[in-house]
Amino acid sequence: MASATLLHDVNLILRAEHPDPFRVLGMHTVSIGGELRLVVRAFLPGATSAFLADEDGKDVAAMECGHPDGFFEALLPRGTSSFRYRLRVVWPGLDEPVLLADPFSYPALVSDFDLYLISEGTHLRLWEVLGARTMEADGVPGVRFSVWAPAAKRVSVVGEFNLWDGRRHPMRRHPAQGVWEIFIPGVAEGTAYKYEILPHQGPAFLKADPLAFSAELRPETSSVVADLTKYEWGDAEWMQKRREWDWCAAPMSVYELHPGSWRRRPEEDDRPLTWREMAAELPDYLCEMGFTHVEFLPVMEHPYDPSWGYQVTGYFAPTSRFGGPDDFRFLVDTLHQRGIGVILDWVPAHFPKDAHALRRFDGTALYEHADPRQGEHPEWGTQVFNFGRNEVRTFLVSNALFWLDEYHADGLRVDAVASMLYLDYSRGAGQWVPNKYGGRENIEAVEFLQQLNTTVRDRYPGTLMIAEESTAWPGVTQPAHLGGLGFHLKWNMGWMHDNLRFMSEQSIHRKYHFNLLTFSLMYAFSEKYVLPLSHDEVVHLKGSLLGKMPGDAWQKAANLRLMLGMMWGHPGKKLLFMGGEIGQVGEWNENRSLDWHLLGDPLHAGIQRWMADLNAAYQREPAFWETDFSHEGFEWIDFRDVEQTVLSFIRRATTSGQELVFVCNFTPVIRHQYHVGVPRAGRYREVLNSDAAAYGGSNVGNSGWVETVPLAVHGRGQSLPLTLPPLGILILQRED
Repeated sequence: MASATLLHDVNLILRAEHPDPFRVLGMHTVSIGGELRLVVRAFLPGATSAFLADEDGKDVAAMECGHPDGFFEALLPRGTSSFRYRLRVVWPGLDEPVLLADPFSYPALVSDFDLYLISEGTHLRLWEVLGARTMEADGVPGVRFSVWAPAAKRVSVVGEFNLWDGRRHPMRRHPAQGVWEIFIPGVAEGTAYKYEILPHQGPAFLKADPLAFSAELRPETSSVVADLTKYEWGDAEWMQKRREWDWCAAPMSVYELHPGSWRRRPEEDDRPLTWREMAAELPDYLCEMGFTHVEFLPVMEHPYDPSWGYQVTGYFAPTSRFGGPDDFRFLVDTLHQRGIGVILDWVPAHFPKDAHALRRFDGTALYEHADPRQGEHPEWGTQVFNFGRNEVRTFLVSNALFWLDEYHADGLRVDAVASMLYLDYSRGAGQWVPNKYGGRENIEAVEFLQQLNTTVRDRYPGTLMIAEESTAWPGVTQPAHLGGLGFHLKWNMGWMHDNLRFMSEQSIHRKYHFNLLTFSLMYAFSEKYVLPLSHDEVVHLKGSLLGKMPGDAWQKAANLRLMLGMMWGHPGKKLLFMGGEIGQVGEWNENRSLDWHLLGDPLHAGIQRWMADLNAAYQREPAFWETDFSHEGFEWIDFRDVEQTVLSFIRRATTSGQELVFVCNFTPVIRHQYHVGVPRAGRYREVLNSDAAAYGGSNVGNSGWVETVPLAVHGRGQSLPLTLPPLGILILQRED
């Protein structure tokens, strides 16, 4: 131990500054007087004494304490061959020595091929390489930790198991890729940990694991070791069908849900439901209401409740607010077994600046851009991902695949796509950097989205990628090989804003705003659209959906039923935020439950029943959904009757020729003998009437059916003499 080089190495280890501790610690061959000998070194701060033992625990040699801070060394006899060993350590205050496997006795466990794919940006299962993986090495259970931190001078794993001492478990560095790793025997599932990172300048700091599968409950910020290999899924039938399914050609009615405020337990300090409690209630409710999918606001770990999950700090961890990873899997599993698809909101555009998370992860701008004109999001106060960096792209693509694979999610709704596509998004002159052609388009983000969506299409058929994109960017739902972004569906934000603006007008003024209702059909088939009435429209002083409707309580309820009926008739898939189906009165608050007590009022119970019956008819009648993305499935009857403020149109299933006639009266005036031209003569039954007494309406209608008369109206030889209910919608179908 007298070597100056070794003394220098020991001092660096004691200060936790050694760039390659595996070169010093563990078993090594050394030359002593020209003779090769084996030596075993260990750093055991606080140990009284240590012994080298074989793997069965039999002592081989006492270890010399070469430094009072706990540096031990054993020089083995001449001719000793390499062997698997253990350390028997005597700690102060313990009656018996502790037998330990030495973390520095294990070779590198991350393969060169994995490292190559990470640096190339093409590793699609990054969660199997980086992060904390429970495993056995040489028959010893433990956890392999690995993390990408190329600019770090030193990275250590710290936790209660090593007294949060960064000197005890410094990691092995793969210099070409900047990946650090270590296998720590004896660490088990449920262990809290962080990475202690020493930058080249400044003091060491702690970071949570970017690929942790679980995290401590806020406000604590440590990562938690979790084993994702034990859960036994019961949704094999659903997953097999999913591979063969095309939701774009099927009924799709989505219930958007915030897990923390859907239902709460008022008798238990108003706490939210756990994942497993939700599994006992949510599937029944969705089936009763007729929704085909549930879309969860981001379930990924996040520290700040009012962000609703959109400021993610744990991209690979379902939030611990409601249970562990397998608890969330149980919820997804249960939903699948009840025939309900699961969509997750996903946030690849930006991340928060919390000190424990991704920002300046290794002391440098690693996941984000260094230039604030590219890396800072001025509207949200967050960091923008650097989509031009290979390792960042593989992190995000792998994360998307992770939720589709490990949690059987059926789709991802990608948040804030517009902010990714435009370099000048929410930025003024001089606050952004043009692309290489001088334009405002973020070419790197476009390439990332194309890579992402192509990969999902290839590897997970039957799943959906849905864009929340609020501009007129062309080809959002065109395949990437045709120059599009490659999404399956796009939220129709223009339809949402126009319809809500129209419906908020007093009925007497609506005739002046008819273009708000009809404009969406000018572009309805330019993309494959989802029609959303989302959470964003019922927060921040915007009021509830019911609150946006004009008139007294009865008129508000009638207007809401009318708007939902019109929405379900409009081409495109459907999405409704929770509470809309019961006529929630107050603005949504993430800290309290929906007002389920409102269902004691017949008006609110009627809205809920209308929504259930509307969904049932929607799933039953292919004309609602079979031809959502082609003009062949839609035909105007009359969009010019602005004076009476009545709108009528036909939805058609092209394979069967089945047709549904929709007639909407946007005023509280009952229209008698209102003639609507129809393609064929015959008897038409009322499939649905939003003014029925069962829905809280005034029960004005046509006694369930009406016959055509040979009166030419709207360019058709036959017409229906209808009684139009006030603020109501009629959906009619010809009886064969």
